[in-house]
Amino acid sequence: MSAQMIFRRYELKYLLTHEQKQIILEAMAPYMKPDRYGKTVIRNLYLDTPDYRLIRRSMEKPAYKEKLRIRSYSQASPDSTVYVELKKKYDGVVYKRRVALPYEDAMDWLSQKRPCPVDSQISREIDTFTEFYQHPEPKVFLSYQREAYYHINGGGFRVTFDDHIQSRTDDLNLCAPVSGDLILPTDKVLMEIKCTGGIPMWMVQILSRERIYKTSFSKYGTAYSLLIFPEISGRSSQQKEHMIYGSNF
Repeated sequence: MSAQMIFRRYELKYLLTHEQKQIILEAMAPYMKPDRYGKTVIRNLYLDTPDYRLIRRSMEKPAYKEKLRIRSYSQASPDSTVYVELKKKYDGVVYKRRVALPYEDAMDWLSQKRPCPVDSQISREIDTFTEFYQHPEPKVFLSYQREAYYHINGGGFRVTFDDHIQSRTDDLNLCAPVSGDLILPTDKVLMEIKCTGGIPMWMVQILSRERIYKTSFSKYGTAYSLLIFPEISGRSSQQKEHMIYGSNF
């Protein structure tokens, strides 16, 4: 995918109906184009501590939070390129740093079998992170279908639409086929606006006209709440689903 390894931007999330998505796509048409990959199935492995310290801290909505994941833009093989991504958020700004590696090398590195074959500032930062958290391990597989659009005049303004968001806590392998529990209702789409500065006025106007408001939605956080928390707390998944979907949807 993109060769960019460092990102600094705002990421704003909106939960849409399919009808709202179509309205926004029509409004975007004069200004934005789909990226050259079309619809992509993105696969992620989220790493965490045995007690899920990272996601529990993130769900407390602190001013600063961080996550570590391995991402693939297709079903991986041992030698296919994946991205080890350290994602941080401070005061509303997202900072993402990533290292591109063959999948087997990435897993060997993060499981402490051997050092990262790429010696860089980013790999050393990830080493520091993993040492601090005592070498977190894959805890959740999470995939989704994504449509991505970029502004024809450049400037870093992007819009993505994610659906078919699935998650599982077994078979934590990017080489395995996509499967898992749906963690977003089929009648909803997650839109993300990614920008380094302000949102274009035409987008502000369409969001205002359609009464589409920013929301808080964490894919990993929702997977934790629906799939993991009920098991470790004794609360039924139906109770937790009602709590999440009743407030966010």
